[in-house]
Amino acid sequence: MIDKILYLVLMLIVYFCNVINNLKLSKKNIILAIESSCDDTAAAILSGRKVLSNCIANQNLIHRAYGGVVPELASRAHQSKIIPVVSQALSKANIDKKELTAIAYTQGPGLLGSLLVGSTFAKSLAIALNIPLIPINHMNGHLLVHFIKDKKINPPVFPFLGVTLSGGHTQLVLVKKHFEMELIGSTIDDAIGEAFDKCGKKLGLSYPAGSQIDKLAKVGNSKRFPFPISNLNGYNVSYSGIKTAFINFIYKQKDPNFISENLNDLCASLQYTLIQIILNKIEKVAKDYRIDQIVIGGGVAANSEIRNQLEVYAKSNGWKIFLPPLHYTTDNAAMIGIAGYYKLKQKNYGTVSESAQARLKL
Repeated sequence: MIDKILYLVLMLIVYFCNVINNLKLSKKNIILAIESSCDDTAAAILSGRKVLSNCIANQNLIHRAYGGVVPELASRAHQSKIIPVVSQALSKANIDKKELTAIAYTQGPGLLGSLLVGSTFAKSLAIALNIPLIPINHMNGHLLVHFIKDKKINPPVFPFLGVTLSGGHTQLVLVKKHFEMELIGSTIDDAIGEAFDKCGKKLGLSYPAGSQIDKLAKVGNSKRFPFPISNLNGYNVSYSGIKTAFINFIYKQKDPNFISENLNDLCASLQYTLIQIILNKIEKVAKDYRIDQIVIGGGVAANSEIRNQLEVYAKSNGWKIFLPPLHYTTDNAAMIGIAGYYKLKQKNYGTVSESAQARLKL
């Protein structure tokens, strides 16, 4: 009898705790965020600036056999995964869809087929729930992720230099306000992440190669094989030259065991060169614009060597470096949600007539 009473008391406590929690949430902006710009289907729930859930369905296994992302396969995978991922995000956050205040989604840039899946789903759900729809620039999200309310995140102060490093983009951005961003430098050809993957493929590494190169480079000699470090005028960067030089260097080796016998040193030398190219530009921009806050975003921000080198440069230049937690470096919906939060505060809504854009500018 006592056990039954204790059980009922416990159930009542749990019930009222949930009621109180839901009442607190109802006073805040509850945002569903959707990210589908490339090969990750992601959904997140935010209450204000706090992330309640952040779910991602990765497609690496689908694309690995082809050595890179196949757009048609990516969009088909998004179609099959978007409903389960959104459902999982709502469930983990303990939020009913009727409690949502707004829906934020990635409008671009990215693969058009992938973007259409996420944007169409977001528009349909926003119409059904009669709530605001908020289109987000994917590149804004990578930098605004630093404003998520999290014990591990210390938000920067405006203005700052935003540096986005990913498989599709390498950008240097002067950030004056949340949505006042000026692109002052970018790659004129390959992105840094793209160079990692393409060179890694020539070494026999599977897609994506960046994390494998990072791991192998830890026990390699970064000065063993010198490769050209591009130095364009202004603030733009180029990775096509180092990629071509590296691939040609591999082709010229007559020893069939050359790669296997020198893999660690090859990875370390390649990684050093790729990182040095962007570090040189960051240093130049910081000096010319007299900026001492450097904010990093994008998948390549997970690279351990670039994180280490940024800290070294910070000490010698008096910078303050802002590096996102590893789970916020790759494409995720939480970064779309935080951007959506600031647009919601401004009542800067979108419409269902706005289309996905593969080459959306900042």
